[in-house]
Amino acid sequence: MAGVTIMQQGNRYTRRTFLKVAAAGGVAWSMPIPIKRSWAARGSERGALRFIFYTDPHSRVEWETPQALAMAAESINAQGADLAVAGGDLITEGFESTSEAMAPRWDAYMRMHRALKPEIRPVIGNHDLVGADPDDGSPPSPEPRREYLRHLGLNRSYYSFDAVGYHFVVLDSIDVRRGDKHRYWGYIDDEQMEWLKEDLASLPVEIPIVLATHVPLLTGFFQATEGIQASAPPNRVIVNNRDVLSLFQGRNLVLVLQGHLHVDEWLRWRNTSFITGGAICGRWWRGAWHGTREGYGVVTLRPDRVEWEYHIYGWEARRPEHA
Repeated sequence: MAGVTIMQQGNRYTRRTFLKVAAAGGVAWSMPIPIKRSWAARGSERGALRFIFYTDPHSRVEWETPQALAMAAESINAQGADLAVAGGDLITEGFESTSEAMAPRWDAYMRMHRALKPEIRPVIGNHDLVGADPDDGSPPSPEPRREYLRHLGLNRSYYSFDAVGYHFVVLDSIDVRRGDKHRYWGYIDDEQMEWLKEDLASLPVEIPIVLATHVPLLTGFFQATEGIQASAPPNRVIVNNRDVLSLFQGRNLVLVLQGHLHVDEWLRWRNTSFITGGAICGRWWRGAWHGTREGYGVVTLRPDRVEWEYHIYGWEARRPEHA
């Protein structure tokens, strides 16, 4: 693929060049055919909803990654969707770093964010908690979600919203556990569980629901990659997943969208489809991860079915293998 260069004014990329950089590099000439799946589901009678699910940008400034984010934004905008769900880990290494160190990475992500045309509904990831457990010995932040909330314009890291007859639930799946070897667990805490019960109680039981979480509720990744008897570490899955899913018993949970694992995975359980949505950064900007290249998902919810497409946006990794 042809190389591309982002022009700069001072130290900041302009919105105009950010949006046009992918076209300058000939993205349209190198796009693989999207990976497509379709299955029956009870959707909304109000019509179809087409939206983007992109996750794990792991924004940074090395190895030309701002250029990759520009290409991803251009590709996403070309889909013509009105809504995008951003699945978390918008920046990289915030959990163990200081606010000062993360400022350029937030700037890089927010350039992509502002370049996107769809309305964006974000999900918090573990890397987005800034200063939760700093490696340099700095005191932990008393509010590690603060910068995420400020940058994304949110009052709270979990919430719900409605679109075209669908109810969307966005969860905060990160439970900080300083002193534990994993440093955090995938977990939905008691306060959030109570909120979720109340949120669902306000809905008609037949309404179709889409749930978005960074850490997966259900996955076969570890059994597929490590052997059938492998167990998932507590920082890679939501450990109280059955408690969470039990709240949806008798309801129409059509789809669960997940990030964190950087693979394109589809799993079906009790009339609910669980999609792990790959990653904008692929293998942390080193190329494909377990066969999943850098990309994002396009979801179409129809009255009688769900359609999923995984789009590869054409980035060729610049990060050295051992960097």
